[in-house]
Amino acid sequence: MLSKSQIKLIKSLAQKKFRAQHGLFTVEGIKGITEFLNSSFQLKELYTVQSIFEVSDDKVNLISDTELKRISQLKNPNTALAIFEIPKSKDVTSNQLILALDDVRDPGNLGTIIRLCDWFGIKDLVCSLSTVDCYNSKVVQATMGSLTRVNVSYVDLEDFISELDTTIFGTFMDGDTIYGSPLPQEGIIIMGNEANGISESIERLVTKRIAIPRFGTIKATESLNVATATAICLSEFKRELI
Repeated sequence: MLSKSQIKLIKSLAQKKFRAQHGLFTVEGIKGITEFLNSSFQLKELYTVQSIFEVSDDKVNLISDTELKRISQLKNPNTALAIFEIPKSKDVTSNQLILALDDVRDPGNLGTIIRLCDWFGIKDLVCSLSTVDCYNSKVVQATMGSLTRVNVSYVDLEDFISELDTTIFGTFMDGDTIYGSPLPQEGIIIMGNEANGISESIERLVTKRIAIPRFGTIKATESLNVATATAICLSEFKRELI
């Protein structure tokens, strides 16, 4: 049976400040937990209604469906919830293609973008300090395990970009069409906030403005979803390798 202290800790990890305080985050569902177990992430505790994971017995807590519902952040809990340790940040490799996010706030968008990085072989995702936490449970769920294969760093984005000696690509409505621009395999691609785009302080550092052109007859759509735009941009950059 779960103790009150266990329940309190697990539920507190829904908030960023407690994740930071304890250095822990949660993963739910069989697939997601399996991905993290097979990675370098360190398991703290596993709470499951079935003994289906190959994990040391001292880390496994068999619980009831009712108890799982009490600690889950999902509407429909899926078999198990695990607590993993938040790893230390790794250095960013600058001599390759890097993706940067300037104040992306939606967990679903960040989770999808992490999956896109995994799909297109982007090893480093650099996020501004105001970008949503990658260990937010909704982000973790949306990555479907890709968080284990992408190095996500949180930095002062302006300082980070200022120190780079590479091409700084920024995505704008008035940029040069991405379909006609030479796209190298080194540099940094910046994607902006869902509502406001790239901030002025970051825009000043951009050396190459690129855009995804609209082809609709009316052209009434103001912008693309940031995750959708990221998919198109990464696809075009990687097309150069084919």
